[in-house]
Amino acid sequence: MSKILVAEDNLPNRELIREILESCGHEVIEAEDGQQALERLKDTKPDLVLLDIQMPVLDGYAVVRHLRQIPRFAGLKIVALTAYAMQGDRDRVLESGFDGYLTKPVDIAKLTEEIRELLD
Repeated sequence: MSKILVAEDNLPNRELIREILESCGHEVIEAEDGQQALERLKDTKPDLVLLDIQMPVLDGYAVVRHLRQIPRFAGLKIVALTAYAMQGDRDRVLESGFDGYLTKPVDIAKLTEEIRELLD
């Protein structure tokens, strides 16, 4: 299956997402903040990144801006994980460089569907 980086500062959320992804056969790499996500990406190139918007050190917007400037990550699929669910938030997230948008709390069916669509 695929290799997926999960960058989420909330441990229970990160553990839940990891369990869901591993149960679907994916390999999961974890990061607890934006800076750690970038560190993990120095050593590996996942097929997809699930990136929390609000994280310490570097937020999700800063991470996606950084990654979009690096040629080796040009085709990397990046999905925003966010509590922002107001009208206009989805468009704002997608316009900032993300390929997908999932709201928290994470809906298992939507998570697996989004991953399947982006990786197919």
